[in-house]
Order: sequence, then structure tokens, then C-alpha cells
Amino acid sequence: MQEPFSKLLGLATGAYATQRSLNGGPGYRGAPTDHFDGKVFRNQNPAATAGRTLTDFVRWQRTGRRTRWPVQVENSVRPRLPPRLEGRELAVTYVNHATLLLQFPGLNVLTDPVYSDRVSPVQWSGPRRVRPPGLAFEQLPRIDVVLVSHNHYDHLDLDTLQRLERDHRPRVLTGLGNQAFLAEHGLTRVAEFDWWQQTMHENARITFTPAQHWSGRSLGGRNRTLWGGFAIETTERRAMFAGDTGYWRHFREIRARFGRMDLALLPIGAYEPRWFMADQHMDPDEAVRAHLDLEARLSVGMHFGCFQLTDEGIDAPVLALEQARQTHGVPREAFRAPETGETIMLLD
Repeated sequence: MQEPFSKLLGLATGAYATQRSLNGGPGYRGAPTDHFDGKVFRNQNPAATAGRTLTDFVRWQRTGRRTRWPVQVENSVRPRLPPRLEGRELAVTYVNHATLLLQFPGLNVLTDPVYSDRVSPVQWSGPRRVRPPGLAFEQLPRIDVVLVSHNHYDHLDLDTLQRLERDHRPRVLTGLGNQAFLAEHGLTRVAEFDWWQQTMHENARITFTPAQHWSGRSLGGRNRTLWGGFAIETTERRAMFAGDTGYWRHFREIRARFGRMDLALLPIGAYEPRWFMADQHMDPDEAVRAHLDLEARLSVGMHFGCFQLTDEGIDAPVLALEQARQTHGVPREAFRAPETGETIMLLD
């Protein structure tokens, strides 16, 4: 059954009309680069579209075959956060969608935090969660750093960011063009970065890395802010949060710059139909290829099982990941699809 046109338009085309769309939405101004023409950003891969057209979206809505998801699913796992971390210990907890809690000794990082019921400009329409967050907001430990990969509604959730500002006042790191927008909404410790730019937080070096995607929250703001992922390096560990991305050679570039990742957080959902989604979202087979490009010790799947954004069924990413692991000879323990709320520990 197809979602009503108004519910999916913002995610697929960046065309939700909000008051900010009348002013063009958030955006970046600066000198042109190899991925910025002075007005809008583009992908490194010249063949990859930075978001589909409205015509493409209408074709998808007319021809797509959306698998019905359940209205509600209860989580089967209770969160078990480590009371303390030492040395090389690293914990990752799958909260929901692209929201994961990374815990290093003395450092807690939250990625693309979304605690709202819907990922849209309003809470009465748009894609709605079918699972509650695996870790309640009140159960979060002290959050030191928040990573925001790009400005789509299912990754940049203003309500959640404002709650984090009130309760934790973390540093918020994001791509070019988002700082002024977040500051306008009350975020006080925001820094924005171009690809490969870095910052330090305590003993951790955090780098904004390339991704193949697009951006937009309004009619006038398409690709005016930068998308990407993050590499986190401590004295003991290297971890990567890929954000939203299609598959390309940037994973090999990340491996070449940083060495082998101890942990890679890779999206495995929201990928059907491929003709529409391939440039922006990896499917599980491509995620396994990214895992191999990164030579990650452990990859953890994300971006699945919470919000129905595309045509595949709720369990399809996990089933397809199992097939992809077999195809590429990757053992299950090397690339896991966690349960919502599950904490995975890296100890050695």
C-alpha cells in the first residue's frame, strides 16, 4: 500500500513546504571547491544524482510496490549499558534508525539522535516510528558529543536536539551550512565542517568524512548544506559512522587515510526500489562491500526497522544482510544487525 504523497515528499525530494522554505532554508556560503559550486554541494561521484527529481518521485509513487509494515513492534531487548569503560573497551548501543550511542572511556557520543514519533516537519503527518527507542531519552548517560550527518528530518531532529541541549549541552558536530540553522533553534555549541576537516574533543580526534547523498529540508534548500559521516579516533580505537550514503570508492579513501576501523556503523535499510535509491542509500550487499573496503574489525548495521521510508519490508534488510555475508564470505560476528536496544561490546 502506498503512503499518501504528502507523507513521503519531504524525504524523497526535500520538498516539504515549511515557513523556512519561503526564505530558502538553511544554507552555506563560501568559495567553490571540487564538491561545492558556490551555491550547492554535489557528490564526488559525478554519476551519482544528489537527490531525485520530483518527476522521479511521482514515478516511484505510481509504480512502487511497498510492503506493508506492522503498525507497532515491541522491542525484545532491554538496554544494558556498561557501568564503566576502561582501556580499549568500546560499547555501541542501537537506539533506533541512525541513532546509536557510542561509549569510549570518558567519552559518550550520540549519532543522528531521533526521539520524535515522526520524521517530518510536523508530528501529525509523515513517516511514523513502529518501534520505541531502544534506549529511553531519560536513560541516556551524559552525552558529550552529538554527530549530525546531514539535515534530513530522519537525521536532524530539532526536538531531540533541543532536549539534548537542555539536559546535556553537548558539542554538536555537523556539515557545512547547518551551524546557523541550529543556532537559530537554540543549539549553543555547534561546529560545522567540510569533508576531511577535523576537531579534537578531549583525547578524541573527530573527522567529517565524505558520503554519497544529498540534503534538503525545504523547497528552497536542496543541497545547500553538506552531508557526510564521521571518523572518531582515540588513543585506543578507531570508529566510523557512515551517515546516509550510497556505495562508492569513498570507503576505500577512508580506509587509506585512517587505517583499519575497529567499528563501522553502516546503513543497511531504505534501499528499494534500487533505480530510485541506489545513488543515496546502500543495500545490504553494498554495505558488506563497504565493510570489506574499510577492512573493519566489526561492522554494525543501522538505518532499518524503525521508520518505513521505502518499499522493502521491515525484516528485509536483516535477511538480505545474511545473504550478503554468505555471498562475500563475511562471518556473522564481523557484521551484525543488532536488535533495537542491544549493546555490543568491543573488548579486545
